[in-house]
Amino acid sequence: MSELPPKTTVKRWLVTTNHKDVGILYLITALFFLVLGGVMSLLFRAHLWESGGTDLLTSIEYNQAVTTHGLLMVFWFLSPFAAGFANYLVPLQIGAKDLAFPRLNALSYWFYLFSGILFAIAFFQESAFAGGWYMYAPLNVPIYHPAMEATTGSNATILALVMFVLSITLSSVNFLTTIHYSRAEGLGLWNMPLFTWSWLLTVWMMLFAFAALLAALLMLSSDRILLTQYFATEQGSSLMWAHLFWFFGHPEVYIVFFPALGVMFETFQTFTGRRLIGRKWVIIAMVLVAVQSFLVWMHHMFLTTINLEIKTLFMATTIGISLPFDLIVFALIYTMVKGRVRFTTPFLFSMGALVLFILGGITGVFLGAVVLDYEFRGTYWVVAHFHYVMVAGVTALIAGLYYWWPKITGKMYSETLGKLSFAVYFVGFNLLYFPMFLAWETPRRVFHYGEGMEFYHQIATVGAFVLAASWVLIFVTLAYSWIAGPRAPDNPWEYSRTAEWTVPSPPPLENWDGRPSYASGHLEVVDDSTAATDGGATAHETENAAHAGHADHASIWPLVIGAGTFVFFLGLAGLTPYVIEFAEGTGAVSDRLVGTEAEKSILYPIFTLLGAALLGYALFEYGRERFHAPEMAIAERWPFEGVGRTKLGVWIFLASDVVLFGAVIGGYVFLRLHTGWGAWEPVPPSAVVGLLNTYVLLTSSFTVVLALVMAERRNKRGLLGALGATMLLGFTFLVVKGWEWSYEFEHGAYWFTELQYSTYFVTTGLHALHVIFGLLIAGFLLYRIWSVDAYLGDQRPVEFFGVYWHFVDIVWVILFPLFYLM
Repeated sequence: MSELPPKTTVKRWLVTTNHKDVGILYLITALFFLVLGGVMSLLFRAHLWESGGTDLLTSIEYNQAVTTHGLLMVFWFLSPFAAGFANYLVPLQIGAKDLAFPRLNALSYWFYLFSGILFAIAFFQESAFAGGWYMYAPLNVPIYHPAMEATTGSNATILALVMFVLSITLSSVNFLTTIHYSRAEGLGLWNMPLFTWSWLLTVWMMLFAFAALLAALLMLSSDRILLTQYFATEQGSSLMWAHLFWFFGHPEVYIVFFPALGVMFETFQTFTGRRLIGRKWVIIAMVLVAVQSFLVWMHHMFLTTINLEIKTLFMATTIGISLPFDLIVFALIYTMVKGRVRFTTPFLFSMGALVLFILGGITGVFLGAVVLDYEFRGTYWVVAHFHYVMVAGVTALIAGLYYWWPKITGKMYSETLGKLSFAVYFVGFNLLYFPMFLAWETPRRVFHYGEGMEFYHQIATVGAFVLAASWVLIFVTLAYSWIAGPRAPDNPWEYSRTAEWTVPSPPPLENWDGRPSYASGHLEVVDDSTAATDGGATAHETENAAHAGHADHASIWPLVIGAGTFVFFLGLAGLTPYVIEFAEGTGAVSDRLVGTEAEKSILYPIFTLLGAALLGYALFEYGRERFHAPEMAIAERWPFEGVGRTKLGVWIFLASDVVLFGAVIGGYVFLRLHTGWGAWEPVPPSAVVGLLNTYVLLTSSFTVVLALVMAERRNKRGLLGALGATMLLGFTFLVVKGWEWSYEFEHGAYWFTELQYSTYFVTTGLHALHVIFGLLIAGFLLYRIWSVDAYLGDQRPVEFFGVYWHFVDIVWVILFPLFYLM
């Protein structure tokens, strides 16, 4: 399917791969989840009207509402809302006609939507997750929290997060490849628009931070579904969960706030009429923050048993990360001072965001000090500080919504209604969150509070409803604009300076009729029919683009893959109906596994098999589909000149996989040190078996190289033989691994027997899963070679498969000594 239906049809939005359509889908879906999360917050704020709590919610329902609110806002609203702007605007700002991988872009959206649906369904599966959005161990596993957590709904919540992380990973790979590979001629990194700069750093942080979260979620899922013991017994470590989660969690603050900063930069420049003061230093400051964000996570753990020297070190890194932000804040303030401010609706929201963020940042410094953190941790001070930072980012994103609304819709809105929505929003925001500083002695996550705090909580509850009313005003303003607003000019802002304002409102399907270029020092659109390939696009890619005739913008298979994954995870959530019982006082697993008949419904295995079948079929058809993405023959590609587009995407994906395996392997090392390194004997029956598998995989790497040589020589029989040998060796590895596992089972050792068995089975199982994925890819390559003589002369797909396969082999070389020799 290549023809794109009209926007007025439902089919258009189900099959589109165009970056602007996907951006609109992200924006609308994120706003839906905002409303859902907002309703949850109004529920528990109404419950807190009285000091003892009203009868509106039970304690379990309160915990579910708070947890759901936090997860929805942090994961399903904040980042995806920013991603909507990025999808729409980044290709326009850098002079590209679409993202590098349009179908992957659509797939990332469908993973996002279906993950949110899976999350919402949890409420109808006995109980949604109720352990807080940070999911602290050990309360995140059933044995320690059976009343709330031993449910299919809680499992669905965790798997929804896994699916969401898959969406984030696909999106990050896509944006990183696009920005580094598809910038218009003459547009160097230093000269990119600041919103694109902020998003580039955001997706780099996403790539690594969410990989660490995925590792933590996979361990948690294995505890809940496979009954392993990472967090579930006295051997497991709740501290390890905190390390993994906050290694993701603190960069997440900047992942959320950086796009908001990008909006502030753009709107401040436009509505002050001058370039941002200290632009180069602001970019350097953001780069420093992005790097430092991974070095401050332990300030969330000052109340743990980590020694004081480490806590002091992380106190210093926390204070240090505030210094680049000081530079950014002063740059924004000085830009206002040196410019001529125009108080439009977008600028009011941006300036309001700056004021709120300053207050949030100052109060956060308190929490960076070990001594003060002892006093404030676990109180409403943290709640207030957190919202003054995170929702300040939301405030700036609302500015972006107003700022780019004319470009997206082609309609103008009422400035009077817009300014009124800002006034109500700003008052509601401060009524809601500022009293929480005054009521700081209230313990967070508790569904009642002392009588002396009643006044502050009642003001906060009033503020919550005022803030909700401001959102209603925002929606009314934009809806009225959409229905009856005047036609917007292509550029309604006098001093806007980025490329999206040079195209019609809304932009055409492929953005420009020609090829944007900055070679002359300013933006020009030249006739791209005369473009010749430079060193950046490979000859094959240019040839394929020429044969395509035009770019495709529609495919049904991203939707079907998303639906198949959703059904598979829905079934997987119900495959663990059991609660582990512990022998009294020992912490050892008893022989008895108990569960209810309702939980043992045959529907869940059926969903699992049906989802797997649908997913497999959709992936196969996705691979067979002829789809031509827009290709730029001439572009700025530093520092990746000469690297093909797909190869760059593969390398970026593997970078996230390095963090995934690093976190899982790091978890194994942490647990061995935690329990005493010498207390564990190697689990496998013999190191010889592991050595045999090492030779098998290393040999398979040589056969992959041989396959690449055969493809270059257009030797079909040799290519089939070399790839076939690779598959045979991969199957041999799995057979040996299967024998090894069966040997353990025969001797009474399972993944849930002890912690050392859990780490062995999960870590080597994750690697085996990667081997299986590789075999499926190799099988598809063999099918294409046999049926249509594919890859003869165009060896790139074989090369990309080889890169992945070599990575899998390298991981095994690391696992072998850790699990077989030490």
